[in-house]
Amino acid sequence: MILKSAGEIDKLRRSNVVVAEMLELLRAKIAPGVTTMDLEMVCVEELEKRKITPAFKGYRGYPFCLCTSVNDEVVHGMPSERVLNDGDIISIDFGVNLDGFYGDSAVTIAVGNIAPETQRLMDVTSEALNRGIAQALDGNRLFDISSAVQQYAEDAGFSVVRTFVGHGIGKELHEPPQVPNFGQAGKGIRLKAGMVLAIEPMINQGTYDVKVLKDGWTAVTNDGKLSAHFEHTIAITKNGPYVLSRL
Repeated sequence: MILKSAGEIDKLRRSNVVVAEMLELLRAKIAPGVTTMDLEMVCVEELEKRKITPAFKGYRGYPFCLCTSVNDEVVHGMPSERVLNDGDIISIDFGVNLDGFYGDSAVTIAVGNIAPETQRLMDVTSEALNRGIAQALDGNRLFDISSAVQQYAEDAGFSVVRTFVGHGIGKELHEPPQVPNFGQAGKGIRLKAGMVLAIEPMINQGTYDVKVLKDGWTAVTNDGKLSAHFEHTIAITKNGPYVLSRL
């Protein structure tokens, strides 16, 4: 495990604040009639203005700054000329590299007016993330985070994606350990102050099974039902979890 110093956590905080600011900027742009490529162009322009490097573009060949996953797309949806419609939901996953340290966060946003059950999926996913973060304590076990996410989501009648998980983050976008959103409390490595983790539940209305489309990136639910995704980068400290990607 890679433990970060207080100075490194400060640098990670700065990169994650940029991510949080960008996600808020994009949230304000989302409306029926907007395309996912429109959002990508907003992001590109803002990053160029700030002279900041996107984390995802070029990573393992990924061609865009944003991941824009709509409705049944779980994660890694690619910006395109797809038009957002009233009642859709869109998950935006975004990261940057600022001065050698990575920031990473994701939100799911309603497009116009959404169905009550769709809103409940989003609310439960967001709260599942909060429940996981609350277990990111010095001395706890890794799967205390995982179990908290899984129990809350499944008690609400939803399913937890197994194929994709959270991760450590720092000078690399993905560092050990992997952070599953399912597991048995009391298991896994001991959490220590100085660890920095990206916790990111992906919660589905139906089955947790997913498949990747022919583009090699976009993961969708097997049954075509909706999926929501929220992510924060957090530091484990002696005083509890410090959410680096929250404004």
